[in-house]
Amino acid sequence: MSDVLGKGWRMQMFIKSDNRHLYLQVIDRLKQDIEEGVYKEKEKLPSEFDLAKQLGISRATLREALRILEEENVIIRRHGVGTFVNSKPLFTSGIEQLNSVTDMIRQAGMKPGTIFLRSSKQEAVEEDIRHFSCPQEEEIVVIERVRTANGEPVVYCIDKVPAHILPETFSHEEESIFHILNEEAHRKITYAVAEIEPIGYHEKISPILECEPETALLVLKQMHYDELDEPVLFSVNYFKADKFRFHVLRKRL
Repeated sequence: MSDVLGKGWRMQMFIKSDNRHLYLQVIDRLKQDIEEGVYKEKEKLPSEFDLAKQLGISRATLREALRILEEENVIIRRHGVGTFVNSKPLFTSGIEQLNSVTDMIRQAGMKPGTIFLRSSKQEAVEEDIRHFSCPQEEEIVVIERVRTANGEPVVYCIDKVPAHILPETFSHEEESIFHILNEEAHRKITYAVAEIEPIGYHEKISPILECEPETALLVLKQMHYDELDEPVLFSVNYFKADKFRFHVLRKRL
């Protein structure tokens, strides 16, 4: 009880010395408490009633602060259960950096791995024709894999490559599709056009990635081009949102 009172007293003293909107002060204070380990990863926060009382603020102010913290993935709310401190992402990357999943995992000091699911050739569908500017009779190789970090599944990958680009002998066991294209197909990827969107629980993919029901996914769709500006790879990667964070560097022109 004394520990809880101590947290509330510190917050109230902090708020009284700050002239900003209360909900902004609450956001900063809770972030600092999480950073300092007052509230640990996956720890349940006090109820809204108790937390508002500790902080000396209204529940409306607290709810606004918690809403923003949830949008920033600092906390996660489980309906009927409570509010918890979210896990910090293991992997961060600038979306302007064209890194393979393998490189991202290695840069985090973890061992990349691959669970091969399936590979097939199929006739180009309307989406493939649009992406690759290819005729309908073009065959497309579709590879589905799960990427792991230290054995834990973290990304579900779907890669599409026109069949004529890949050598017949390419190995499905190769972890990096970038490496296959560069070393075996002699196609160096130089840039990609990407879009990213968050989605909720995916009936097929979330269980494969061992996601909790409330864990969101980040879907990164990328069309990759080689040195001749030819489209060579279209990928759709489903990242566990609690493990990955992407950011964008913006410069003023």
